[in-house]
Amino acid sequence: MTRKNRRAAFIVLGLAILAGAIGLVLNAMRDNIVFFYSPSEVAERDIGPGARIRLGGMVEEGTLRHTGPTTVSFNVTDYAKTVTVTYTGILPDLFREGQGVVTEGTFSPDGAFTADTVLAKHDEKYMPPEVEASLKKAGRWQEGAGTPKPDAEKTQTP
Repeated sequence: MTRKNRRAAFIVLGLAILAGAIGLVLNAMRDNIVFFYSPSEVAERDIGPGARIRLGGMVEEGTLRHTGPTTVSFNVTDYAKTVTVTYTGILPDLFREGQGVVTEGTFSPDGAFTADTVLAKHDEKYMPPEVEASLKKAGRWQEGAGTPKPDAEKTQTP
């Protein structure tokens, strides 16, 4: 085998190893690329206890309960399925029932979701794209309730 053939074989082997490594990394990250799971997706995937995920949806009306000085529980729904969330800490100022929320935490063995982070939307018209897509998929999306169109925000003064 000539020097040129050895060099070409080495390059091809290196590229094959690199492609294999990239394939393994992408396969391992496949489930972690999701920004959050809706309650319906959580039920479909049967996520086990201790798995750390982001859970997103709407805070169900009438479910916010204060169970301690800084502990609250509430239901997150996509109007098809519902997950009960328990959170200890200070809720964001914009957190309220009927609004979009993304929580981050783990499931306990009894199926309850314990959040260590709660993210609320930043104004009355904003809807995270993932929550919007989840609501559309569930058939619960109301036009005009989500992100405003750029032209609709601009008002002209005489």
